[in-house]
Formats: sequence, C-alpha cells, structure tokens
Amino acid sequence: MVHYTVEAILEGIKTSDHIVLKYIYRKYYPVIRFFIIKNSGSDEDAKDIFQESLILIYNKLKKGTLVLDCSFKTYLYSVCRLLWLKNLEQQQIKRSLHDSQDYVQLDSSLENEYVEQERYRLYQKHFKTLSKDCQKVLKLALKEKSFTEIARKMKYKSEKYVKKRKFECKERLIKRIQNDPDYRFLSNYKL
Repeated sequence: MVHYTVEAILEGIKTSDHIVLKYIYRKYYPVIRFFIIKNSGSDEDAKDIFQESLILIYNKLKKGTLVLDCSFKTYLYSVCRLLWLKNLEQQQIKRSLHDSQDYVQLDSSLENEYVEQERYRLYQKHFKTLSKDCQKVLKLALKEKSFTEIARKMKYKSEKYVKKRKFECKERLIKRIQNDPDYRFLSNYKL
C-alpha cells in the first residue's frame, strides 16, 4: 500500500482526490470504527462520524484555518472522538470512553464549525419538507428579490400576498425546526 505524507493527505482532502480519500478510508477507518463500536456505537454510526469528520477537516482546509501540530491519524481520531462525544451527549448517554489511540484537545473553532454544520443540516432537513411553493418563495426572498419581482415570478396577484405567503412559510419552517429534538440540543450552543 502506498503511504502519503500529511501534506499529501491534506491536499487530497482539500481537492477531493478520490485516490487519497480511498487511502484515508482504508488506513484510518478501522481504528475509528473500533473506537465507536467500543463506545456504544454501530457500524452506521462509525461511517457517519468518519464522513462528518472529513467534511469538517475539508471545511477547515478550505477556510485556511487548519493547523496540524500532531500526526494526521491523531488529529482525525480527535475530530471523530469529539463528534462521537457530541453524538452521545445529544443522545444523553454519559459513559466513559474507551480510547485506544492518542488524541489531542481540539480548539473550540472545530466544535463551533460542527454546531454550525449541524444547524444548517437541520435547516435543510425541514426546508425540504415545505411545499415547493413555500420553498420557492423563501429562496427568492433569500436572494433579496423584491416583493414585486417575487409576485411576478410566482404569478401571485399582489405584493401584499407575497408578504403574507413569505411570513406563513417562514413561520412554518421555524416551527418545524423548533419542534425537532435536535434543535433543543443545538440551541444550547452559543457560537
């Protein structure tokens, strides 16, 4: 098996290099899987956490905020460990973790990025449950289109109806998000 330097791995993640990503999965996933299963998780949990950790690392690389002062394996394990702890906390499972690897304390920016990512995921989950009409109205409003323009595109009779429709759709979305158990968990975090 080919071995990659830390720099090559980080560049591979940043550019979504399929070969490097395959290498990362082959080399590091078994350790993460073992850790998560040993700590009340399943195969599916391990896959999700591993994927989420790579997304977080990718986002930090794209923003230029990733500073690695340990091995990639230790950093990846630490990110996965943090995400799994958050997952257990979310499920209100308080247990001591069985660590088989070294890990580092991660800075709070990674945790903030995780919470931000989860909030966006929650928003997307509930946005997709809205009617197509509501989705379109809210998308146009987010693009800062005028009520006149939205009325024309949506074939509504008046700007007043656009305001009313936007308000109703937004309220529906907010209620769905606030009624989601994940919202209560995520609302405890202040970014």
